[in-house]
Amino acid sequence: MSKNLLIDFNFDQLGEPREYRPPAERVIEGDIVCRNWDVDSAKDDKVRAGVWESTPGVNRSIKGETWEFCLILSGVVELTEDGQRPVTYKAGDCFIMKPGYTGTWRTLETVRKVWIMA
Repeated sequence: MSKNLLIDFNFDQLGEPREYRPPAERVIEGDIVCRNWDVDSAKDDKVRAGVWESTPGVNRSIKGETWEFCLILSGVVELTEDGQRPVTYKAGDCFIMKPGYTGTWRTLETVRKVWIMA
């Protein structure tokens, strides 16, 4: 039996997303709705990848022990790490949120990103 070791991110065929709202205690502003499409995982789910989308609003972002790479596909966000200046990301920008990151995630325009977490 063959196992596919090359996985495509086919944005037109992601299937049905898991829709959810951030925990109420983290929402600072807005009625945020998030959608997530898990694309693949490896190493007993310790490494995962997918596509995520959020409507406008502001919430606390707390990474805990998770490392995350993000590539913004569409929309605009402003991230403010606690004690730092705000940074704006738009389509084509990418960044890494390291374990221990805390701050605010402000979605200015509905955003969609590719994410990889480990």
